[in-house]
Amino acid sequence: MEPIITLPNYINGQWSTSTAAQHLAVINPATGELIAKVPLSSAAEVNEAIQVAAEAFTTWRRTPATERVQYLFKLKNLLEENFQDLASTITQECGKTLAESKGEMRRAIENVEIACGIPMMMQGTNLEDIARGIDEIMIRQPLGVCAVICPFNFPGMIPFWFLPYALACGNTYIVKPSEKVPLTMQKIFQLIEKTGLPKGVVNLVNGAKEAVDAILDHPQIRAISFVGSTPVAKYIYSRGAANGKRLQCQGGAKNPIIVLPDADMTMTTRIAADSAFGCAGQRCLAASIAVTVGEARNTFTEAMAEIATKRIVGNGLDLNVEMGPVISTESQARIENLIQKGVDEGANLLVDGRKPQISGYENGYFVRPTILQDVNPSGKIAKTEIFGPVLSLMHVNTIDEAIALVNSGQYGNMACLFTNSGAAARKFRYEAEAGNIGINIGVAAPMAFFPFSGWKDSFFGDLHGQGNHAVEFFTQTKVVVERWPSDWSRTF
Repeated sequence: MEPIITLPNYINGQWSTSTAAQHLAVINPATGELIAKVPLSSAAEVNEAIQVAAEAFTTWRRTPATERVQYLFKLKNLLEENFQDLASTITQECGKTLAESKGEMRRAIENVEIACGIPMMMQGTNLEDIARGIDEIMIRQPLGVCAVICPFNFPGMIPFWFLPYALACGNTYIVKPSEKVPLTMQKIFQLIEKTGLPKGVVNLVNGAKEAVDAILDHPQIRAISFVGSTPVAKYIYSRGAANGKRLQCQGGAKNPIIVLPDADMTMTTRIAADSAFGCAGQRCLAASIAVTVGEARNTFTEAMAEIATKRIVGNGLDLNVEMGPVISTESQARIENLIQKGVDEGANLLVDGRKPQISGYENGYFVRPTILQDVNPSGKIAKTEIFGPVLSLMHVNTIDEAIALVNSGQYGNMACLFTNSGAAARKFRYEAEAGNIGINIGVAAPMAFFPFSGWKDSFFGDLHGQGNHAVEFFTQTKVVVERWPSDWSRTF
């Protein structure tokens, strides 16, 4: 048996053992086995990383954009070469299936590819002769030291909504991985090290709340990206903004899908099940409420119950498995308690996924797909982000009622409609109050060249991750107004 490793930090181009007094166990959620220990680094260690990043910025910002992206080209190739190993690591520490982990890494690589276009994306604008003999130019410049505070559910993908754009734009960077799933980022930083990036340009500091607060409070941190729950997003946004920082904070969700009677029911139920139960429901774009309209109710409900019952649950490294465990025993208990809360509020427990027995993985943190029928729209279960494989069913008579139900929610991350009607689709995409809209799509995840949107209590800030929004977030504009002598001969 291999010894359990204690993970190091990566500061100023070197791996260093943390001086942290406390460590957390990193657990394989499918087996319950200890696979590593992660240090809860102190504020002093975070400050050290920020200081070296600030020093590196003075040189990195002057490195031409065409040279900066060469490191990203190298990183893209290294990620491709180590694709299988990275996907396996995600499954080992996060629990999702190997296919889901591969999809996650593919999205990460796509963001590196897009960021390689920064020489075009970062261009400014200019206008000659705004007045006689006067020109005006707008240029983009990097901010300085920036940081990302990462969630557990996509340890390989979510850091790449931000990191490659920040570096390409000329900023230096601090990554604080989730303390629950730090192994994937350890391996990615081993690849980053191979690119030859100058020391201090990108740094990794493991930790929990003390490390987060150090990032939020340090005067040299200019911008912070975050993805996680809404309560934590609000905390990071308010504390960071009070310290004058630029922030983009992705919060929680309660994503509804609407099913009209004319929908292709075979396709709809398959896609809806993948949305609700994929990644064990632990994603901010998981379908958590299905609203059937009119005659769609019976067909959709019966088909979903059958799919949920038959879904194969187990260790995500098994290629036959369709859904893995949830992240921890605490999450497992929380999800099961919320299922009971739904029953107590009057919902019909159509499919009960609590306390399953998974042969060979009795110590894993499993919850099977669960369906609650006739959920009270005003009840706790209808308003709380469960972050597990639980789908709540509701029913209305018209699309207007369905849209009103969508818009009554506190969150606005995603809303989807299943229909064969172009008119209904146009009405829905225009009226639904959510940042990511799907039409016959179960997980409306934007490609890397589009921003990952989000409204209401699902997002705090102005500019989202990915694409042009990321470029705007990681740069500041400077406007130059200049006049030159009209008699050019006098200057020579």
